Amino acid sequence: MNNTIEYKGYVGSVEFSESDELFFGKVQGIRSLISYEGTTASELISDFHHAVDDYLLTCEEEGTSPETAYKGSLNVRFKNSDLHRRAAIYAIKMHQSLNSFIEEAVEEKLERIAER
Repeated sequence: MNNTIEYKGYVGSVEFSESDELFFGKVQGIRSLISYEGTTASELISDFHHAVDDYLLTCEEEGTSPETAYKGSLNVRFKNSDLHRRAAIYAIKMHQSLNSFIEEAVEEKLERIAER
């Protein structure tokens, strides 16, 4: 089961409340709260699309730029400082930045997952 939906570049979560018999979610990766719900999967998707369209229309009417998720910048925190040190040393030895090393590592991991 896929727990995300996508529309116009926005990614939304998909959750289910058994007690309310309701699907619900919110747009991920932005600070604005955009939520949606539905009693069926079709209703959830429709409300998600409506919520994103409404958000974009509101931004246009207010003359503000809509937030975009996953702009390519993030702050990585290592739980293990030795792992951080080892990664930095490896990147230096390979004549690359730590950022490019981490990007390469993430890309390789995602390619392996996609091959499964």
